[in-house]
Amino acid sequence: MNESSIADLSGSEPVAFNAALAEPFNVLIVGVGGQGVIMVSKVLATLAQAHGFEVKQSEVHGMAKRGGTVFSHVRYGARVWSPTIAKGEADVLIALEWAEGLRWLPYLKRETGVFICDTKRIVPPFACLNRRPGATLRYSGETAEQVAAYVAEGYAIDATRMAEELGNERAANVVLLGALSTALEFPLPEWERVITQFVPKKSVAVNMAAFGLGRSWIAEARTAAPAAEAPVRPAPVHTPYAPRLEITAEWCKSCDICVKLCPERCLRLNAERVVELFAPEKCTGCRLCEWLCPDFAIRVHLDAEAVPEGITP
Repeated sequence: MNESSIADLSGSEPVAFNAALAEPFNVLIVGVGGQGVIMVSKVLATLAQAHGFEVKQSEVHGMAKRGGTVFSHVRYGARVWSPTIAKGEADVLIALEWAEGLRWLPYLKRETGVFICDTKRIVPPFACLNRRPGATLRYSGETAEQVAAYVAEGYAIDATRMAEELGNERAANVVLLGALSTALEFPLPEWERVITQFVPKKSVAVNMAAFGLGRSWIAEARTAAPAAEAPVRPAPVHTPYAPRLEITAEWCKSCDICVKLCPERCLRLNAERVVELFAPEKCTGCRLCEWLCPDFAIRVHLDAEAVPEGITP
């Protein structure tokens, strides 16, 4: 199985859904700002509420959290008193980023919890004391095999790559919703109806395709080879490359955020108050400007000609 497939981390049968819900059902959604964590939690909360469950939702995303940790607790049942999930009490942990998934593993029920995690890895630029190409990245090195020993049922899914192949990287969170839908007994048409309410109207088709892809890949993973034959995307390492910034001038609102927070001080606003890269030799391709831009005006690419074989720009 290639790396863009789901790796079944446990090989176990899916955990049965408790229809009676004598105790609240707990779902923890975690990731990085800008990935759509809050949208995932709202879809689930809306769906549960539509079925007559009492729902409590608690989220922490703060101000200008794009690029930082974001998490959301969703609890539903006949009666729910607290909006937060205690350690070891999450029935399902959905992670949109690999390190964030590992960070929150202690919250998952050890014996019965379901772990669904995107293998996407986002390394915070400031976590690297040396951001030059060739430097060692300070990022969690745990593999799918190591995680498998900790969870009752787990899946490592390259949801971001799957969404990119559909033409919209931002639909990765809906791929994970598709995976989540196989663990809960809400009817398929209701999942589709609620998701349609929360995604942009112009992207309904691609998001529905992403949802279906997540469901079908979970089905494949349950009959696939062990995780050892389906590795998670390797941990990133710095390799020689030539950063290239794609700046959409008409989207730039001259907020100056990227200029002020660029670690290498290689950005500035030109005479038209549009951001520009004035010192390309200083740029390390850390992507901080891309993550922090509130208007998506900057996208960082790696020069494909300078990237060694096997590294994806």
